[in-house]
Amino acid sequence: MTENDLLYTLALQHVPNVGDILAKRLMASCGSAEAVLKEKRQNLLKIDGIGSVTVTELTKANHLKEAEKELEFIKNNGIKTSYFKSENYPEKLKHCIDAPILLFQVGNIDFDNRPIISVVGTRKITTYGIAFCEKLIEELAIYNPIIVSGFAYGTDITAHKAAIQKGLQTIGCLAHGLNQIYPRVHKKYMVDVEKNGGFLSDFWSTDIFDKNNFLKRNRIIAGLSEATVVIESAEKGGSLVTADIANSYNRDVFAVPGRISDSQSIGCNNLIKHQKAHMLTTPLDVPYLLNWQLDNVEKPAIQKQLFVELDGSEKVIYNYLKENEKQQLDTIALHCSLPIFKVASMLLNMELKGVVRPLPGKLFELI
Repeated sequence: MTENDLLYTLALQHVPNVGDILAKRLMASCGSAEAVLKEKRQNLLKIDGIGSVTVTELTKANHLKEAEKELEFIKNNGIKTSYFKSENYPEKLKHCIDAPILLFQVGNIDFDNRPIISVVGTRKITTYGIAFCEKLIEELAIYNPIIVSGFAYGTDITAHKAAIQKGLQTIGCLAHGLNQIYPRVHKKYMVDVEKNGGFLSDFWSTDIFDKNNFLKRNRIIAGLSEATVVIESAEKGGSLVTADIANSYNRDVFAVPGRISDSQSIGCNNLIKHQKAHMLTTPLDVPYLLNWQLDNVEKPAIQKQLFVELDGSEKVIYNYLKENEKQQLDTIALHCSLPIFKVASMLLNMELKGVVRPLPGKLFELI
């Protein structure tokens, strides 16, 4: 990407009411960001989704002037940029319809041939959550994954620190420009993160810090990775939004279950209950369900639980899966002549008993 292309892409990014989806549509119609900003008004009005107000904004000269200032900031601070069509743009993020047209980066991030997972959760993480998060990253270290999170309090910083301790790359996705850090108390971790990965953002240095930025930031967390792990969450929270976004991208979501009386486990338990996440009871579930492979390393064995008591209907499901191997929930219900809601409940019980394991695509198999 030439400096001139970057300048005009920044200018297009600066136009109010032109989000990433609309910006891509405009560039597809006109050929480039520069062509969009130089296009005649009557031609712009012919593009689907473009109104007269937006067209008026596109013709204003101030966007180019502001882009020149931001370009100077980028050059003076050694910030790397990734254009959504460039080879250096994160591969999985390319496939997200609302992915940023530009990403700003500092650090030493290397996306090549590395599995990537996002680890999110409550800022009020419990000792149970911290222990599981650290164990998760410790046991996944053999696969050399990149650990993505939001550099916030609680779960985020726990994941970043655990990744650094194990020598893994970690990426902090920020809800503000790269000229600041939030929370400020985490400034002491910045050098280590940049040495072992880095920071990503699609916000400018001039963008006002706002709580709504976190929701926008979450799409990058979900989009970068092949799976999102929710360690702990209250009934409502940003990590649940990230899980929903990951589901909308058709990515796997894992949730760590907890006691029904624990406020910081309600969100995870609900994700599992509503089949929006795989139940994560051991770190080994992640590489197993994502089919991560190791060269010259034996895959961890998943041990069967012996002498499990099954009721009548569970035995029917067990025998069906024994004969037919992997099957979808709907197919199991149909061939076992059982209601879907009942089968879903029994499969969850059988999963807790260590008899079956969920797979991507609502598939289930015997362990």
